[in-house]
Amino acid sequence: MFVYILFSEKSSRFYVGQTTDIVDRLERHNSGRVQSTKHGLPWKIVLQVTVLNRSEAMLLENKIKKR
Repeated sequence: MFVYILFSEKSSRFYVGQTTDIVDRLERHNSGRVQSTKHGLPWKIVLQVTVLNRSEAMLLENKIKKR
């Protein structure tokens, strides 16, 4: 399980998410299939953290979003 941060130079925005398949998830973001990120293409991974399970992923994702 991964928690990741993406950055879009086009929109100067960050996006925080979680997934079990980071390669597939980045491809979905960059193909415009994710509603919340389709306007910032292309996205680049700036941080990727491996966690043990979804509970940990959710806690870390929320902590990052509240920074």
